[in-house]
Amino acid sequence: MTADTIFALATPPGRGAIAIIRLSGPGTDAALTALGAGGLKPRMASLRDLTFDGRVLDQALVLRFPAPNSYTGEDCAELHLHGGRAVVEAVGEALVALGLRPAESGEFTRRAFENGRMDLAQAEAVADLIDAETTAQAAQALGQLDGALSETYSGFRRDLLKALALVEAEIDFPDEEVPDNLASTGGPVLDGLIADLKAALADARRGERVREGYRIVLIGETNAGKSSLFNALVAREAAIVTPIAGTTRDVLDADLIIGGYAVTLSDTAGLRESEDPIEAEGVRRARARAEQADLRIWVRAPGDPEGPAAAYAGPDDLLVLTKADVSRPDATPDRESLVISTMTGEGLSALHSWLSARLARDLSGSDFPAVTRERHRRRLADALSSVEAGRRALDLAPEMAGDDLRRAAESLARVTGAIGVEDVLGEVFSTFCIGK
Repeated sequence: MTADTIFALATPPGRGAIAIIRLSGPGTDAALTALGAGGLKPRMASLRDLTFDGRVLDQALVLRFPAPNSYTGEDCAELHLHGGRAVVEAVGEALVALGLRPAESGEFTRRAFENGRMDLAQAEAVADLIDAETTAQAAQALGQLDGALSETYSGFRRDLLKALALVEAEIDFPDEEVPDNLASTGGPVLDGLIADLKAALADARRGERVREGYRIVLIGETNAGKSSLFNALVAREAAIVTPIAGTTRDVLDADLIIGGYAVTLSDTAGLRESEDPIEAEGVRRARARAEQADLRIWVRAPGDPEGPAAAYAGPDDLLVLTKADVSRPDATPDRESLVISTMTGEGLSALHSWLSARLARDLSGSDFPAVTRERHRRRLADALSSVEAGRRALDLAPEMAGDDLRRAAESLARVTGAIGVEDVLGEVFSTFCIGK
């Protein structure tokens, strides 16, 4: 158990009706007693006058959570204070005087991990749930916090260990009564695992996009109506719109929620060759952003030739034909398209519906719990590479397969923190807010 006792404000700082200070560590009960809130029944809220150094700090609702049945697995408590800054500061100063120290970012959840209250993937889900701004992000984080992702990785690891046991049995006990070619019976197990890992990797970007935001980029030639469409979608005048070609010279981003999913929408410079070094740099950035996008919306005005934007619009992207109030665009039977007018609003509702359906298609509906972080995806890739190497070695010399399978098991275990996690703990918990 950690030797020191920590505390932190668990509600946003500033004026409010209620402010909650959390405590965790072996000195929790002593601190409560010193503040005049001793003798509390576990998990029952009690109204107490908090006092220190002969003065009343606040009348607070106090809850006590004895170890190990608490968030961190240690003795914990919550002080529900009135939300004035003076009250919070006075209680904090009293706790410091009693020997407690302010918690570091993510320290409560790190202690929960170290005390076996949750694994590393679940700890990351806590941070994701706190940061969730959409229903999809919250649902994904709750699923991960409930252990769905951890159980899947544990299942992969169990299959690995089963195959490894067969390999080790043939190597270590050649003179015992074990079936001939015992190691080879692990082949089908590894084949199934390879298929599962490949499916998981193919789906890996989905969870990251739900968590970080789906990237939609508007591309097209100059004066095609990209900035007007950008303003219409974000419902404000975010981009400058003029009749002058080349007005947009940099990438302009806006965060939206469409169909319950987080979206980053980008307006870009018109794609054309330019002698102007500033515009040329804007075009370069537009091309780079288009290559990174999850979806490109090719914006094209009536009568415009295809131009360089056509090279970036894939068959799964959307063509939006603009300025329908000026001229009706030609039909495009070879590509999915919508006709709009930002002046009259024609087609904008249909575009919103199309985008909602596209997001639902790309970001939902998978049986595999979504991989939510680059760290997870790297471990999956490492595991797959090692399992494939082990599978090849199994047919040649079973004794050579063991090391590969052990490396694969270690890669999967590092996702949940079962082994070898000290080098990733700082990275994970440094992203947390104070008090979690």
